[in-house]
Amino acid sequence: MKVQRMKLNEEGLNRFFGPLEAHIMEIAWEHEEVSVKKVQSLLEDELSYTAVMTVMNRLHEKGHLKKYTTGKGRNRLSIYNPVQSKDEFLKEQTRLVTVGLVQEYGSLVMNHLVDAFQQVDPKLIATLEARLNEWKRENS
Repeated sequence: MKVQRMKLNEEGLNRFFGPLEAHIMEIAWEHEEVSVKKVQSLLEDELSYTAVMTVMNRLHEKGHLKKYTTGKGRNRLSIYNPVQSKDEFLKEQTRLVTVGLVQEYGSLVMNHLVDAFQQVDPKLIATLEARLNEWKRENS
């Protein structure tokens, strides 16, 4: 599932989600199975049940949460589960972004990545080199 809009000026999960969506996804990943009431109780903001339900239903419609219903009548309860683990989600999104950038901008992206590795963590250059050597062995 591809996030439709990535926000470059944000950080963390807010790059992929709105702030409330990101907070709800963190709760869903932490608890694996949640109801609207459970999420509402764990949010620091005092949001209405309806507001939390609306955001969770939107996350369901976007394909980030699965939803199933238990009980009948007044005892009916909607339960939500993350479609992917947080690690799976981040791995997929960063792969999609990286592939898209490389397809469009090739060598520019490669040069910027090497520069970024040196700025952020020079050990990443060694990791990149090891990964390239592994790729060469596998593809020769």
